[in-house]
Amino acid sequence: MSWGPEVEDIVRRRELGGQMGGPELIAQHHADGKLTVRERIDLLIDADSFREQGRLAGVGVYENGRLEKFFPSGVVVGTAHIDGRRVIVTGSDFTARRAPEVTGRQRNKGTYAAEMALEMKVPFVHLIDAFGASIRGVATMGRTYIPEMRDYWMIHEMLGEVPVVAAALGSVAGGPAAHAAATHFTVMVRGTSQVFAAGPPVVQRALGREITKEELGGSQVHARGSGLADNEAESEEDALQQVRQFLSYLPSNVYTIPPVSPCSDPSDRQDEELISLIPRDRRRPYDTRKMLAHIADEGSVFEMGRYYGGSVVTAFGRLDGHPVGMIANDPRVLGGSMDAAAAEKFAKFVDLCDTFHVPLANFVDQPGFMIGPGAEQAGTLKKGVRALAAIYDSSIPWATIIVRRVYGVAGAAHQSHRRHSFRMAWPSAEWGSIPIEGGVAAAYRRQIEDAPNPDVERKRIEDEMIESRNPLKTAEAFDIENLIDPRETRPILVEWIHDAYERLPLQVGKKQHHMRP
Repeated sequence: MSWGPEVEDIVRRRELGGQMGGPELIAQHHADGKLTVRERIDLLIDADSFREQGRLAGVGVYENGRLEKFFPSGVVVGTAHIDGRRVIVTGSDFTARRAPEVTGRQRNKGTYAAEMALEMKVPFVHLIDAFGASIRGVATMGRTYIPEMRDYWMIHEMLGEVPVVAAALGSVAGGPAAHAAATHFTVMVRGTSQVFAAGPPVVQRALGREITKEELGGSQVHARGSGLADNEAESEEDALQQVRQFLSYLPSNVYTIPPVSPCSDPSDRQDEELISLIPRDRRRPYDTRKMLAHIADEGSVFEMGRYYGGSVVTAFGRLDGHPVGMIANDPRVLGGSMDAAAAEKFAKFVDLCDTFHVPLANFVDQPGFMIGPGAEQAGTLKKGVRALAAIYDSSIPWATIIVRRVYGVAGAAHQSHRRHSFRMAWPSAEWGSIPIEGGVAAAYRRQIEDAPNPDVERKRIEDEMIESRNPLKTAEAFDIENLIDPRETRPILVEWIHDAYERLPLQVGKKQHHMRP
């Protein structure tokens, strides 16, 4: 006697599980401009690589022992491949939200997915489109309960061992919102995804304020304001492509080195535009992103956090196929100075690179900390010192390229000074404890005020001191290791990255100070 009837029942239940919330709710989901969880997974992963776990999980409605209806679980979990590498994917099925309350009936599939990622030591990708606990669960249970996040210890462990990525693809509140924040990389979709601790009805009840979901937690709030989201996407397809691209720079876990890709871009390429990229007029800005594109492998620069802490640019790139972290100041935002948001962004990116052993190249044009009452109230100095601590906690190979200004404590935070770091400067570089123009006015205030013509006296002192700003004089004292032609930057960094990757196997493993969200 065969087990054919039972197998047929398994197949039927699999089919029911794949139908999600049913045609009507799926159509409504599409009308809202969103993909279903299974469509999202198919777009994210390599074709036909998804191996689902728990497809039979859900709520069955029985009559006389026969299954009459089946409501699938609101979470889809499984293993897959992205660019040939194994990952764990978990996604929220928003169409299943009207299923009967299942609180207490099922093992938590999200926790199971995290257990898999930790055990298999592979990246964890969370496609989030869900709210947290439902008040309906209280009605079903007949009691309230003490809130706990029993799986958070696993999230914290994952952050130190495997890449953790979230795409917020709908309205995300409560526990799922915390998961969206506890990642190495989070992306939101403009106009269709929102993240908040509690939604508009709760805000209305608690604060008496009417507000839309987009005003409360849209991508303009979190990708451009709070920094919760690293990137903003134009569409779900764009968001999923960004997830794939982010993962391509990182190893599957901290016990291996980042993956090296084939490269057709000549390692000795010297772009002519670099020699004139930095204006001779020190007050004029330049295009930082263009500078990075001239140096990295063609088409390899992937920026994170563009709209938060805008005075610093953080990005991944490749040098001769080798993943590299890239930090650069943007003089078009606050003159490139470090404010509180930029310091937070800087520290997070250093921690990320250090956690996954990605060598880092820092392109420095730092005039100092942002000043003024607003900067002081925002805790700029405190957060700036934390950024400095992140540098000193790191052990990854580090290259510093001074392209223009290095001033003050923020300028000193260009590398660790307790270990060897590869450092060079362009002829446009200048440095000091404080810029001469402002420093002269403070240091020689009485002498300038007592002069017959204060403006003439101030300019005389400035002109004398500007002569000492010539970087060649610093090179004579061996206080800067190398002055180079800007066009030589790529070939020199390619040589450095090869040396760095030879040393990386000695550093693999879990760091004591891995990245915190």
